[in-house]
Amino acid sequence: MTSVHEESPADAAVRAVAAIADELFRPEAQHGASLALVVSHRGEVVLERYGTRPATAFGPGGPVGPETGLISWSMAKSITHAAVGILVGDGLLRLDAPAPVPAWAGSPKARITLQDLLDMRSGLAFVEDYVDDAISNCLEMLFGAGRDDVAGYAADLPLADEPGTAWSYSSGTTNIICRIIGDALGDRSGGPHEGMTSLLVDRLFAKVGMSAAEATFDAAGTFVGSSYVHATARDFARFGELYLRDGLAADGTRVLPVGWRDHARTFVAHDPDGEFDYGRHWWLWPGLPGALACHGYEGQYIVVVPDRELVVVHLGKSPVEQRPPLVRGLRSIIAAFPVSAS
Repeated sequence: MTSVHEESPADAAVRAVAAIADELFRPEAQHGASLALVVSHRGEVVLERYGTRPATAFGPGGPVGPETGLISWSMAKSITHAAVGILVGDGLLRLDAPAPVPAWAGSPKARITLQDLLDMRSGLAFVEDYVDDAISNCLEMLFGAGRDDVAGYAADLPLADEPGTAWSYSSGTTNIICRIIGDALGDRSGGPHEGMTSLLVDRLFAKVGMSAAEATFDAAGTFVGSSYVHATARDFARFGELYLRDGLAADGTRVLPVGWRDHARTFVAHDPDGEFDYGRHWWLWPGLPGALACHGYEGQYIVVVPDRELVVVHLGKSPVEQRPPLVRGLRSIIAAFPVSAS
């Protein structure tokens, strides 16, 4: 029995996390700027902290708070994984079937399966670069010639490898998946995208309590699932909790098929440019067995750690070369919580 003078393990963890948060939100912190931090343990938010957003080309700066919508960047890829799971559960999509992309019919690209796309093993040539617009398919797709039809731009790229053989992280691959989802729901290229909107809003966001989440579509009616969901930090934590509970909403409603979390955290490849492994549109953190994470440009993270009943969300502005201190801080937050006895 814990006396009034003793600190419980949960209280000790929260105190340790508060000290780490102090460092992350310190002015001139090594990793850059932290805009939001939410730590959810056993379904309850035990710590949240907010900072100040600098003005950028994407929007004005100002104080960040619990109601502030922030951009996901590539964390949206994991939301796309959830959307695929819903349609797999409905029987509308098959992972092992050739990806239903009409433009690929009769070509070697017709060998690409939906599973290849989820594994980032499509074989399509795609340069995922966020700095040099002279060599970046990603920048050209999102901001250049491909911005009005992101999936069409990516699907038109040539094959560089045999489908299913070589791992290559690609935002274009995710947007092709989003077009496939829209087509399965009856959305038309260049026309209404009610099917995808209803799937995301009614069958995903509303079910898990992501009340402020908003998805962005291109001019062709495709959800830009590689990069564009705006939501609050607590909304992103609720999405993480969906995978923490293996696809169940907080009220016990099944949102994702049984085992879809295991599909996400199945090892596919090690990222040669970093410390992380890759699953199926989710990242894996070595040293944290069973954990899975959403990663986004400039230090956006949702880390889901089932054996600690923990979700950690960080949103910020952290250049890649300054990222290691941030990752160490997030690992320290996770380590503060013990592995559950069960």
